[in-house]
Amino acid sequence: MSSNFNVPIGRSMNNRRRKTEKQKLIETHHRHLRESAAGETLAHRIYLSFHRILLVFEIVCLLTLKLGNKGVLRLFQMEIGSHNSEQVQDPESNVIATDRDGVLMELDAENCVREEKKEFVAPAIGMEFESYEDAYNYYNCYAKELGFRVRVKNSWFKRNSKEKYGAVLCCSSQGFKRIKDVNRLRKETRTGCPAMLRMRLADSKRWRILEVALEHNHLLGTKMYKSMKKMTSGTKRKSQSCSDTENQTLKLYRALVIDSGGNGPSNFNATEARNDSPNQLNLKKGDTQAIYNYLCRMQLTNPNFFYLMDINDDGRLRNVFWIDARSREACGYFGDVIYFDNTYLANKFEIPLVALVGINHHGQAVLLGCALLAGETAESYIWLFKAWLTCVSGRSPQTIITDRCNVVQSAIAEVFPSCHHCFGLSLIIKKVPEKLGGSCNYDAIRKALLKAVYETLKVIEFEAAWGYMIHRFGIGDHEWLQSLYDDRFRWAPVYLKDTSFSGMSATRPGETLSPFFDKYVHKQTPLKEFLDKYELALQKKHKEEALADIDSRSSSPMLKTRCSFELQLSKIYTRDIFKKFQFEVEEMYSCFSTTQLHIDGPIIIFLVKERVVADGNQRKIRDYEVLYNRTAGEVRCICSCFNFHGYLCRHALCVLNFNGVEEIPSKYILARWKKDYKRLYILDHSSNNVDGTDRMQWFGQLYRSALQIVEEGVISLDHYNVAVQTFEESLKRVHEIEEKHNPENL
Repeated sequence: MSSNFNVPIGRSMNNRRRKTEKQKLIETHHRHLRESAAGETLAHRIYLSFHRILLVFEIVCLLTLKLGNKGVLRLFQMEIGSHNSEQVQDPESNVIATDRDGVLMELDAENCVREEKKEFVAPAIGMEFESYEDAYNYYNCYAKELGFRVRVKNSWFKRNSKEKYGAVLCCSSQGFKRIKDVNRLRKETRTGCPAMLRMRLADSKRWRILEVALEHNHLLGTKMYKSMKKMTSGTKRKSQSCSDTENQTLKLYRALVIDSGGNGPSNFNATEARNDSPNQLNLKKGDTQAIYNYLCRMQLTNPNFFYLMDINDDGRLRNVFWIDARSREACGYFGDVIYFDNTYLANKFEIPLVALVGINHHGQAVLLGCALLAGETAESYIWLFKAWLTCVSGRSPQTIITDRCNVVQSAIAEVFPSCHHCFGLSLIIKKVPEKLGGSCNYDAIRKALLKAVYETLKVIEFEAAWGYMIHRFGIGDHEWLQSLYDDRFRWAPVYLKDTSFSGMSATRPGETLSPFFDKYVHKQTPLKEFLDKYELALQKKHKEEALADIDSRSSSPMLKTRCSFELQLSKIYTRDIFKKFQFEVEEMYSCFSTTQLHIDGPIIIFLVKERVVADGNQRKIRDYEVLYNRTAGEVRCICSCFNFHGYLCRHALCVLNFNGVEEIPSKYILARWKKDYKRLYILDHSSNNVDGTDRMQWFGQLYRSALQIVEEGVISLDHYNVAVQTFEESLKRVHEIEEKHNPENL
C-alpha cells in the first residue's frame, strides 16, 4: 500500500506553532513509513496499511483545521502499489515532496507556494532497471537535465546471440578523437570527460548499475540536449510524450531505491546505515526472506547444517552465523589454524560478510564458517567466535590470523585466550602503498621495510634494520609505522618462529592471504545474489579438492633428485604439498657448506651456507644456523620453515644428510599433508572410547564415518557403486540387529 498525495497549497502561515505541529506530523509519518518496512507477516502488513491510511486522514483533518479559510485544501489522492512516494524535510528552508507523477515539488515554508522542479536524482551504484532501454532512457533524461549528451561507449553481447548483457554509457565529451579522424573544419568537442555509467544484466534479470562517475571536466550546456543515439522501438512509443517518458523513468527509479534502500527514503548508502546502526543488520527489501529461504533449504538438504541467530532487544536480526556439513567436518580436520577474514565488513561492502578459513591437505583454502555482522563491534565479534566455538564442540584453534584491528584483538583474547593471535603479514604489506605512498622517498622506504621484514633472521637484525630505516628517512613520527612497530610481536616473522601456521603464514615475498570469496563478491554484490553464489563457490572448491585427491592417489610424482628424502615423502604427501617440499630438496644443492659451530652434549649447532638470489639477480652468501639433537632426533633451522610452512627446509635437510640420516623423522611429517589424512582422522576418532550412554557421541562418530564414505564415493562411478552397496549392506545388518531385539520375534 502506498500513499501518494498532492501537498496542499495555502497562504503564508506565520504562526510558528502551526509550522512546528505540521513538521511533527510529517516526521511522524516518516517514522511510521520506516517502521512499516519491518513488517513481515501478512497480518502485520495489513495492519500497517490501514494505519497508514489513518495517518494520512489525520494529516488532512489537522491541516484543514489549521488552514481554515486561509488556504485551499486539495483532496489527498491514494494509490495502491509499492512504496513510491517519499518526503524529505529541511526544517531550515523548504519542504520537499513528490507528487504522484514523480515530479519533485518545492514548498516555501512561509508562503506554501508550490514550485514544480523536474529534477532527476543522480545515478548511483546499485540502482536497477527492468530493461536496458529503461536504464538508457533514465540516463538520457538525467543528461538532458544537466546539459550534456550521452554516448554508448561499449556494449557486450552473449556469444552466438544478439542479447546484450553489459554496457557503458558516457558523456559525449569522453575520450579524444584520433588524429586521422579530426575534422579541421569542426570544433573539437571531446575533452576526455570522465563522466560515465557502467551497468550489467544481473541474475535478477534486471539491469544493475555497477560503476558511476558523475564529475565532468567541462562546462555543461543548456538542458535541451538530446542524445545522439536513436531510441529503439522499446523506448520510442508514439503514444507517449517526452514528459510522460521522463515521469515513467522517475517512477521506476524511485521504486528501485525503495527496493534496495531499506529503512528510509534517503538510505541508499548501505555503509552509512551500517555505521549508524551497528545494533542490527542493514538488510534490504527481500533480504530477510532470502536468508530464511536459504536456511530452510540447507536444513532440508544438509543434515549436519548448523546456524545461530543473534536478535537485539527490539526483535531485529543483528548477527547470523552458519556452517554447512562439509565445512563443519573440515573444522575437525583443519581447524587448528584459522584465518579470520573480515575484508568485506571492514571495507564496507554491500554485504557485511566475514568468513573463517582454513587450509586443507592440498594447501587449498577451505571454508570453516560464515557470518553476517551488524558492525565492527566487540559484541558482534565475541558473539561470532562463541557461536563458532559452540559449533566445533569447544575445540579452540591453535593459531588465528587476522587483519590488524583492536576490536578483533580484544574479542579473540576473550573467547580464545590460549590461542596464538597473529596479524597477517601479507595484509600489512598490502597497505604499504596506501599508508606510505605520500612519502617523499616512498620507493626507498618500501625497499628498506621489505628488507627488514623478509631478510632478517634474528630479532637483533630486525631491530637494527628497522632503526636504520627510521633514522635514514626521518620517519620516526609516522603514526602508522609507529603503531606497526608496537605490534611487531604479532606480525614480524622473527618474533613468530615458535608459532605453528601450517602453511598459512604468508611470510615469503609474494605470498598472500586471499579472501575465500574473492571471485564471487564485489563491493556492490547484494545479499540475495551472494547466497546463490555461495553454494556455487563451495561446489567449485569441493570439486577442486576431489580432483586433487584423485590426482594424488592415482599417480606418483616425478622425482628430480636421488635424495632419499624426496622418495620418502613422494609416497606420503599429497601432490601439491610434495611439490613444495621437492623444491626444498632441489635447493639443497645451493647449500655448499655445512660445518659445526658449537657442541653441547647431544646438541650440535651447525652453520649452513647458501647462495641466495639478491637484487638484480645477483647471488650472495647467507648463513643459517641449524640446531640438531642426535638423541631426540630433533632438527631446527633459524628460518623456522617447518613452523611457518609445515615441512623441513633445505638447511635442515642438509644437516640431516650430513649426519647420515636417510629418512625424515616422523615428527616432521605432518599428518595433515598426507594423501589419506581424512581416513586416518576417522580412525584416530574411532569407537574405542565411546560412551555407552551418549547418543550424541554415537551420532557424531557415525556421521563422520558416513561422510567419509560419501566423499570417497564421488571419486568415480566404481567408487560410487561400491559406496552404495556398502550403505545397503550396513543398513541390512542394522535391521537384522533390530529384529533380534524385537520382543515379537522372541
